[in-house]
Amino acid sequence: MCAAIKVSAQSRTSAVAGAIAGVMRERGCAEIHAIGASAVNQAIKAVTIARSYVAEDGFDLAIVPGFKQVEVEGEERTALHLKVFKLSLAHNAPNIATPSAQDV
Repeated sequence: MCAAIKVSAQSRTSAVAGAIAGVMRERGCAEIHAIGASAVNQAIKAVTIARSYVAEDGFDLAIVPGFKQVEVEGEERTALHLKVFKLSLAHNAPNIATPSAQDV
């Protein structure tokens, strides 16, 4: 079973990236839920940063986006649902650049 990571507009991308990398190393898959444009932005940036973290372990990340109904404070909301999978790192793949502080 994949671990669910909830991302908000106020989430620190580096912290979420670390969580994604850790879950991917342990379980091999993760699910990310984000509601709203700013939260989706943070989630995508976090996955991008996490790619550089897991490259050292010999794999890359692939995401499959979708929508999911979730309950927030007793109200049903539509969240962006990102399913994250391991992807084998090809030997001829370009190096994944580590983002600078101004990129995040």
